[in-house]
Amino acid sequence: MKNNVTLASEFILVWFSLSHETSFCLFLLISIVYVVSIVCNAVIITVVTLNQSLHKPMYIFIGGLSFLELWYPTSTVPKLLWALFTKDKSISFEGCMTQFYFHFSCGTTQNFLLAIMAFDRYVAICHPLRYIVIVSPRTCMNLLLVSWIFSFIIIAIPCLQISSLVLCYNEIDHYYCDFAPLLKLSCSDITAVENIFFAIACFVILGCCFLLIILSYIFILHTMLSLPTSSGRSKAFSTCASHLSVVALFYGTIVFMFVRPTTSDLLSVNKFVSIIPSIVTPVLNPLIYSLRNQEVKHSAKKLLDKLKCQQES
Repeated sequence: MKNNVTLASEFILVWFSLSHETSFCLFLLISIVYVVSIVCNAVIITVVTLNQSLHKPMYIFIGGLSFLELWYPTSTVPKLLWALFTKDKSISFEGCMTQFYFHFSCGTTQNFLLAIMAFDRYVAICHPLRYIVIVSPRTCMNLLLVSWIFSFIIIAIPCLQISSLVLCYNEIDHYYCDFAPLLKLSCSDITAVENIFFAIACFVILGCCFLLIILSYIFILHTMLSLPTSSGRSKAFSTCASHLSVVALFYGTIVFMFVRPTTSDLLSVNKFVSIIPSIVTPVLNPLIYSLRNQEVKHSAKKLLDKLKCQQES
């Protein structure tokens, strides 16, 4: 039963009723995945930063994505781990709004980064002679910076609107402060915030970013099919394979969660599925890029060997 209050100042995160043993196992599993994610992404950032040969547009973007993947899970996972370990599911109003803001800002930034990386692959394959001119290292850094700034500005709008709503209940049916569960707590008109969030999601994020990804790969596919040799087509595809894997995982999860009828059973499934972009994807992305990229693997191995030698000396 939800608790009626005049204005909620503290919320209870209601996910699932779990036994002590299940909570502990889930705590251990998520802790391991989270630590592995932080370590893997930190290694890629270090490798890209220290290795001069990786100061190229593609690797700058990979490093930028890894930097994002340090913060994306951090917006939700620590609170989830605390709740699993201590059984304390409460979160303050300020903490909830902060979690909402950083989670969706990082998610929006990831949309822009994936779109920029698709454009980078398009230029590399379709305009190789002009690649270094169009996508210079300086341009890469500017694009990364603009993506972060724009994402954090645009998500501030619905965040401020939600914080001004009269919230009459305090039980959030999720493991973090998600958009839809938060709106269910409101006893005031939510039409404006729904419309703005819908506009941001459909036109700015999915409309611009996903459309750019689709268009980029249409042109890439056209160029690949026009290549005279199978080896050329294979090489062109290999440069896109990692990015395509990440895009498929990221947008596939979004489609599964939102492009379906809304029922109570499916909402329960969505709680589990939402773990993928928040917890699983940040650990898979560096593995996808490192396992499929010989330069990253070689540089990471050199770095680890160097650290091992320093410890032994």
